[in-house]
Amino acid sequence: MVEVSVSRLGLDSGSNSFVVILQERDGDRILPIWIGRSEAESIAAHLDRVPRARPMTHDLAQALIATLGGVLHHVAITRVHEGTFFAEMHILQQGSTHVVDARPSDSISIALRLNAPIFAVEDLLALHGEGAAEPDDSEADDGSQSAPDLAIDAGDERVRNIEQLQRYLEQLRPEDFGKFRL
Repeated sequence: MVEVSVSRLGLDSGSNSFVVILQERDGDRILPIWIGRSEAESIAAHLDRVPRARPMTHDLAQALIATLGGVLHHVAITRVHEGTFFAEMHILQQGSTHVVDARPSDSISIALRLNAPIFAVEDLLALHGEGAAEPDDSEADDGSQSAPDLAIDAGDERVRNIEQLQRYLEQLRPEDFGKFRL
C-alpha cells in the first residue's frame, strides 16, 4: 500500500463527471477516480472550509464514528473490479479494528474530515502523464470508476481525451476547489 493525498479535483468535460486525483505522498504516481457530483462538492467544501448550517452526510459519518468512540485509522483503496473501485475504512474502537466497505469518494471525504491517511494498492497507481481509462456511463450516479489503463494505443481516441483532462486538471489551482455550481 502507498500513502496518497488529494492532489486535484475537477470536472472531466468529456464525460461531464467529476474526478478526484490522488497522488502518492512522496512520488509522481497518481490515481484518478471519477466520482459523483455530491461527493465532489463534499470534498471541495471541506477543502475550502465552507461552513454548513447543518451536517452533510460525510459530516454525519464523521460524528457517528467519533460519538461511538471510534477512530478512523486509515482508508485503503483496495481494488478495481469491472470498472468500479473499492475502498475500506479501517476504524479502531475499543481495541478492535472494524473494516467497513465503502466507495472511495465517500472514504476520501470522511478521511479528510478526520485527518486520517489514505492508502492505495500500488498496482492502481500510474505515473503522471501515463494513460487512465475514462469512466463508464454509470459512474456519475453510482460511484463506479475506471481503472488506469496503461496499455492503450497512442492512436486511440481516448488518449486525446485523457490528455485534455490532464491539461485541464494541471491548470486547476487550490482556490478553484469548491467552485462547483448546482
